[in-house]
Amino acid sequence: MDIAKIGEFGLIDRLTNDLEIKNQSTLKGVGDDCAVLSYPDKEVLVTTDMLMEGVHFDLTYIDLKHLGYKSAMVNISDVFAMNGTPRQITVSLAISKRFSVEDMETFYSGLRLACDKWGVDIVGGDTTSSYTGMAISITCIGEAKKEDIVYRNGAKDTDLICVSGDLGAAYMGLQLLEREKSVYYSQVEEAKRKGDKRALEELAHFQPDFSGKEYLLQRQLQTEARGDIIEKLKKAGVHPTAMMDISDGLSSELMHICKQSGVGCRIYEKNIPIDYQTAVMAEEMNMNVTTCALNGGEDYELLFTVPIGDHEKIEQIDGIKLIGHITDAKFGKVLVTRDNQEFELKAQGWNPLS
Repeated sequence: MDIAKIGEFGLIDRLTNDLEIKNQSTLKGVGDDCAVLSYPDKEVLVTTDMLMEGVHFDLTYIDLKHLGYKSAMVNISDVFAMNGTPRQITVSLAISKRFSVEDMETFYSGLRLACDKWGVDIVGGDTTSSYTGMAISITCIGEAKKEDIVYRNGAKDTDLICVSGDLGAAYMGLQLLEREKSVYYSQVEEAKRKGDKRALEELAHFQPDFSGKEYLLQRQLQTEARGDIIEKLKKAGVHPTAMMDISDGLSSELMHICKQSGVGCRIYEKNIPIDYQTAVMAEEMNMNVTTCALNGGEDYELLFTVPIGDHEKIEQIDGIKLIGHITDAKFGKVLVTRDNQEFELKAQGWNPLS
């Protein structure tokens, strides 16, 4: 169905008319000029992310359902990174005429799946037209007790540096998808050059072979916010001193924490958690796997520091790896390699404005 047939408000109604409110803090959701929220005894956390077609996503290899899921999760992840609880999101879309009503329903099905997983209400947003591609802007609102909020500026000398999950897999998934896209288009161009209609017909059903690399694709296409790690830390009685989610790469995020906390750091290459598929893919592409883990981005794992006294507690929590420690600022930011060489850590992660 052409979106113009039902208009902006018809589309919004179709996408949101059966939304059920999950949170007591949501007094009024979609359907009025503003959502109405109530947080009488909590601090309010607000974060916004914008995703642009051609910069943050490529519809050649991410379907709209996964895109909706990922769009919500990257915002939900920011609230968890503050040690908060996500409660509501607003969703704004700019779309071109190539998208149908059914396309937007598919996008919203992924969005709603992510929100349902963490009990988040969709409470508003906006839609408009675009001449250059799809744009997605999502604002996530969360809550936390004042004493529970974790900022980036609380890391102290001797604190331990920890990460959840493994790193570099999302980046290698992206490299895999980009490689297969390049192969596909080069074959199409070759068939066009030769005027080979049969080859073009066969390429219309082109399916890359991703066997053995499913985890890499999952990490790139199905982003997961690590609210489970937040719950494990609370259960263990561990309160991080500083925390971020890893969206732009471990090196960039760690340097943010060091800068805002006025400290240095020392991390160990041998301790950086890397999945087997990530290592195999990096070797296949002749890339340094540690560089991928440090600078790849889009892992959305949690990077955090804890007091040294919490060492035993951290070691008992599944899914968390101790990778180094905080130092006095005068000692700089150092990566210690497997053969005990020391290098200055540099922020070489994702830069959307480069």
